[in-house]
Amino acid sequence: MVYFYGLFFSLFTGLVVIIGDVVLKIAAEREGGGVVPLVCLGCAIYGASAILWFMAMRHTTLAQAAVAYSMFTLLALAAIGAFWFKEDLGGREWAGIGFALASMVMMARFS
Repeated sequence: MVYFYGLFFSLFTGLVVIIGDVVLKIAAEREGGGVVPLVCLGCAIYGASAILWFMAMRHTTLAQAAVAYSMFTLLALAAIGAFWFKEDLGGREWAGIGFALASMVMMARFS
């Protein structure tokens, strides 16, 4: 059960970081005075994710937390990039997604 708490906090950390990434991507595409507040908001969101990451590491190994976080953020950001920002996903990206999923399965502990 402890593993699943760690997994939950890893995934929730990923969600918070993804929100920060989207805010920063929106800021990067803007010009003018609206950029600075968005950059500050993105950085504040990243700071909040550190607390969640701490909680993830209390409940699972660093390797397991890192793989769960990386897998979730990779999938979510690839989807957001493709659907929201109209970025292309090529063969290399699809291979990376497949390897991320495989690594998550290999790192899982169900004891």
